[in-house]
Amino acid sequence: MPSLPSPAGPGSSSSPASPAQTPEPRALVRPAVAADLPTVAAILEPYVTGTAVTFDEQAPDLPTWRQRLVDLDARGLPFLVAEVEGAVVGYAYAAPWRAKAAYRYTVEDTIYLAPAAQGRGVGSLLLASLLEACTRAGVRQVVAVVADDPAAAGSLPLHRRFGFETAGVLRDVGVKHGRAVSTTLLQRTLA
Repeated sequence: MPSLPSPAGPGSSSSPASPAQTPEPRALVRPAVAADLPTVAAILEPYVTGTAVTFDEQAPDLPTWRQRLVDLDARGLPFLVAEVEGAVVGYAYAAPWRAKAAYRYTVEDTIYLAPAAQGRGVGSLLLASLLEACTRAGVRQVVAVVADDPAAAGSLPLHRRFGFETAGVLRDVGVKHGRAVSTTLLQRTLA
């Protein structure tokens, strides 16, 4: 899988780093393994408890994560993690969009990052790698469902940078933390 340096900070230039500056570590994307799942669960948990980014109201437990990994692997669908200096800092996977057989070439993407990984290019690296893996798996359509929540502010521009187009808005389809939440559906054709 490709690796990408994190974007340089404000005031940086293309000149070599001075001795006082250290380059940011590179992120590496690879397939998830069972040993990654506790960290994957820990990345999602604050989004479940503190935001409406996900409509989960309870964080999935480790057996649920293990089953998801096994299920996606059996379907030939990608479940990826991004790591920096050996630590998992984000994950992405593609799951079936709907259970009916005619949807078999359509998936929904999911991407979550640890707070420290946000704004460093990790989401872009994960999404690029996920789309490549989906193409290899024979996926034709990728759908993103983005909740109307401030914590999801980066998701719409991220997906649009990768060619996703708005397919519609579902108004007030979820209720979480005492408020109605709408979702924006985005779609990208791969084949």
